Amino acid sequence: MTGTVLSICTSARKSHSKAPVERARVIARHGIEGDAHAGPWHRQVSLLAAGDLEFMRARGLSGLRFGSFAENLVVDGIDFERVGVGSRLRLGGEVEIVVTQIGKECHAACAIMARVGECIMPTRGLFAEVVRGGEIAPGAAVEILEAVPRAGTRCPRRTLRC
Repeated sequence: MTGTVLSICTSARKSHSKAPVERARVIARHGIEGDAHAGPWHRQVSLLAAGDLEFMRARGLSGLRFGSFAENLVVDGIDFERVGVGSRLRLGGEVEIVVTQIGKECHAACAIMARVGECIMPTRGLFAEVVRGGEIAPGAAVEILEAVPRAGTRCPRRTLRC
């Protein structure tokens, strides 16, 4: 199964929406250069499926844009229901990531939760660590290298090898 990166988004501050960028340098065991969530932890890169954004737009959030959920990557063409913790993905020709967590709790002041009564991040967002770095840009192919069935929502060990 192959998909496409529709957007790459970054922000210098946590707890804020991210802005689309034309390209990004992804650093192994760190994340996206210049992004506030990059660093030595298990949520270096966040991903959302394009269909999940469309779902929320249909719920009345017509003003949503790429980066509104503070996601780094918006991906089309990959069924995230087939991507569990431990799954490995290739972005473009060289970047590789491993999924470490599915979903996360919304913070107390989640504007989307307050507006429509639900948010997709607790169940739909994917989080990953970078195994192999490189450059990516919108339009990059996304390939599932290893699909691990969904069994849990978080890597039991905070390492690159779940």
